[in-house]
Amino acid sequence: MEWADATVWRAVLAHADAGRDSKLAGWLLHIHQVQRAFLHIWTNIAVTFRTSSEFPEISAIQQWAVPYYDEARQFFTTLDPAGLERPVTMPWIKDFEEQTGRTFSEPTLAETIFQVTSHSTYHRGQVNARLRTLGAEPPLVDFIAWVWFGKPAPEWPATAAQAS
Repeated sequence: MEWADATVWRAVLAHADAGRDSKLAGWLLHIHQVQRAFLHIWTNIAVTFRTSSEFPEISAIQQWAVPYYDEARQFFTTLDPAGLERPVTMPWIKDFEEQTGRTFSEPTLAETIFQVTSHSTYHRGQVNARLRTLGAEPPLVDFIAWVWFGKPAPEWPATAAQAS
């Protein structure tokens, strides 16, 4: 997931129009908000959501997002197989139940980990489609492509703030 996210970010930041595109910024912020929200749920940290106004430039979203991956790796080192079966309560579940008029089953930690990866994949697809609309060639970021390429480490693009 990190490799795919970094690869998409390189494409976004390399395209002149992408940095000013509010749809791209919104999807990218959403991807990283959800990743961080689940990590906070898993680690019993209060979930807070950032607003787009807190990121004056699209590269600021990337800078905020990158530390998540080390934090997630640290969390994953603490897991044991039995822990993957523990139930996870998402704070927004009641809102979804009210919207649908249904009561939902509680997912396990393993199921929510899978949700984060599949959710991120879905929205990276939207980002890639938007890149194509803006005239850029979206990167190939399928899981199997990562395997084909020899499972490369993520290469995050440097932002102006990181370069100075």
